[in-house]
Amino acid sequence: MITLFSNAMAPQKQWIYSPSKAAKPKVPESQKALITQKMTELIEQEFKPRYIKEPPTDHDFNYLVDIFGKWYRCWFYICGTYNCPSPRAMVPSFEAKFTRLEYVTPTSFNLAYFRHTGQWWEVSTNLTLEQALSEIKTNLIFHPH
Repeated sequence: MITLFSNAMAPQKQWIYSPSKAAKPKVPESQKALITQKMTELIEQEFKPRYIKEPPTDHDFNYLVDIFGKWYRCWFYICGTYNCPSPRAMVPSFEAKFTRLEYVTPTSFNLAYFRHTGQWWEVSTNLTLEQALSEIKTNLIFHPH
């Protein structure tokens, strides 16, 4: 009879220091009002005329009926409301976010888009507000799908 002995021990667990994440900056009300105004202009002048169309009558696919913006903490989201005309639809409409502008400092913003994987993907960092608006206008990944 052969018996094998192993000197390998089970891994030891130990406590380690894990510092908390840095708090996101709070957006000043004056800055929030300016960003909201500029983003609303972009939505009203660029996105709505381009993407809001008459409801289709020849199919049961979802269609975009409204585009709007909203704040959540230090992020400004551009969102869309979609109607579901199919008789098999679980809900008559739903809301989807597709662009995220993150406030970092008064002169610095990050841009992200919502991927098909269900995660936000940050593609531009440390932009000024004007650069961020220009990027949203010209880059199709920030437009509704």
